[in-house]
Amino acid sequence: MLNNKSINHNTLKLMAEHNETGIKGEELAATFLKNKGYLILETNWRFKHLEADIIATIDKTLVVAEVKTRKSNYFGEPETFVNKQKQKNLIKTANEYIIRNNLDLEVRLDVISVILGNNQMKINHIEDAFLSSH
Repeated sequence: MLNNKSINHNTLKLMAEHNETGIKGEELAATFLKNKGYLILETNWRFKHLEADIIATIDKTLVVAEVKTRKSNYFGEPETFVNKQKQKNLIKTANEYIIRNNLDLEVRLDVISVILGNNQMKINHIEDAFLSSH
């Protein structure tokens, strides 16, 4: 449990900026996909404690995408922060979405990395991000 001393004003400010950056990145990623012809079905779809940032379709493929947004790539490209546990969680979330909506589509798990910093924006869309060749 947090007490009044555990989080100072600067920490709260950084947390708020981080959340704003993430939300902006997800909005930009959704627009990016729409412009590429994807139909956005859901954003921030939740199942228990899990979440899919974007669920979309293109052709006959259901795409479940994790969006990672950073202000720079100083510590590495944003997509490198999608760890094995996040991959497993995304798979569980995709499976639940398919079951709940009784879908019969091919499924692809993508990562969209967004860098938003000092007047720059870079989006990298990695299709089939968790295949062993990546």
